[in-house]
Amino acid sequence: SVSPAAATSILKRQKQLGRKNVRFDQVTVYYFARRQGFTSVPSQGGSSLGMAQRHNSVRRYTLCEFAQEQEVNHREILREHLKEEKLHAKKMKLTKNGTVESEEADGLTLEDVSDDDIDVENVEVDDYFFLQPLPTKRRRALLRASGVHRIDAEEKQELRAIRLSREECGCDCRLYCDPEACACSQAGIKCQ
Repeated sequence: SVSPAAATSILKRQKQLGRKNVRFDQVTVYYFARRQGFTSVPSQGGSSLGMAQRHNSVRRYTLCEFAQEQEVNHREILREHLKEEKLHAKKMKLTKNGTVESEEADGLTLEDVSDDDIDVENVEVDDYFFLQPLPTKRRRALLRASGVHRIDAEEKQELRAIRLSREECGCDCRLYCDPEACACSQAGIKCQ
């Protein structure tokens, strides 16, 4: 038989184990300069983005400060994205959806989109925010602004070859698989 004192001590021990929680009170953010990446394959042409090997600054936030900082950053990214969408819509209107040439459309830039045309306040940032692919020109501009003077053009060709190779997957089998001629079978995978 178990004495009541022994049962109590087991319960206390379980309660003590349950009270151990991990709590975070601050966020440390390391900032890195932008560099040419050489590690990813952007969906569009041009160079990939990367970061320097060592951080150039560190900033510490409380959880509340970090949440506010993220909100401000996400709103700014959203503002830029909405401006790009508005610019694209203006160009499409001027070129009748790309069917006619328009010097006016060719000359439009993000500066031609007024902040008054953008309504960021009525968009829920958390619902909308996600990483957007950057166009080739924008990636080049970011690299130049970060002090990258020589962008390795060889990477552009390598990335293009990778994108093309990803389009060609599977085999040429139709209706039935001939293991002698099937590229998938020869590679040791199920016929695609």
